[in-house]
Amino acid sequence: VQLQAFGGGLVQAGGSLRLSCAASGRTFSRYIMGWFRQTPGKEREFVAAIRWSGGTTYYEDFAKGRFTISRDNAKNKMYLQMNSLKPGDTAVYYCAAVDLNSKSEVVVEAHGTYDHWGRGTLVTVSS
Repeated sequence: VQLQAFGGGLVQAGGSLRLSCAASGRTFSRYIMGWFRQTPGKEREFVAAIRWSGGTTYYEDFAKGRFTISRDNAKNKMYLQMNSLKPGDTAVYYCAAVDLNSKSEVVVEAHGTYDHWGRGTLVTVSS
C-alpha cells in the first residue's frame, strides 16, 4: 500500500484547505483510512477517519463541524476539507490506512492501529 498526502500550505486563520491522499497498491474496500497530524514534540494526533466501504466517518472533537473527510472510490483518493482554520491547526498532516482483516480489534483514533502511512504535508495557519 502506498499513500501520498498533498495539498498542505500556508493559509490565514479562518481560511480553508483541502488535503488529498492518493492510495495505491490494493483494493481498499476492507480498509479504514484516516488523517492524523503532528507538531514538534507532540504525539501524532487523530483527526478523522473513514471506512472505505460504506463511508462511515469518525472525527476527533476539534475537527467536528470544521473538517470533513471523504473518499472517491473510483479515484482511490481520500480528502480532508478543512474550514475555519485556526493557528492551532498548524501541523504536519499524515494519511494512514489499515486493513480491517489484519486486526482483531480496531481503534480508529489510535495511530498504532494503522499499518500504512504516507509522507506528511505541512499545514501552516497564520494568525
